[in-house]
Amino acid sequence: QVQLVESGGGLVQAGGSLRLSCAASGRTVSRYAMGWFRQAPGKEREFVAAISWSGSGGNTYYPESVKGRFTISRDNAKNAVYLQMNSLKPEDTAVYYCAATPKAGIYMKLFEYDYWGQGTQVTVSS
Repeated sequence: QVQLVESGGGLVQAGGSLRLSCAASGRTVSRYAMGWFRQAPGKEREFVAAISWSGSGGNTYYPESVKGRFTISRDNAKNAVYLQMNSLKPEDTAVYYCAATPKAGIYMKLFEYDYWGQGTQVTVSS
């Protein structure tokens, strides 16, 4: 089993930055595909960023809504994944979740992930 714990959320003004962290325990996730999702009140959980495991290239993928503003990265030595969020907008307000799956490749669908964290709140004020 893999446990994921997110941190780094908080309140920030529009245009500001936050860096979310996802610490994994239980197993080494260096060979796991990792992703970030978010869920705003009254909305479905949506894809934010994904990264493949380093052995398959460490490729990343983002939806258009965050491309150029968000960056996903991983530190295998720390068994962690990060989400750097810049130029934040009020519409980025949501609970952000980290997810993992022990597969090669890169994934954007909720059902493709096996493990989920509890989430961290990000609030962007206008």
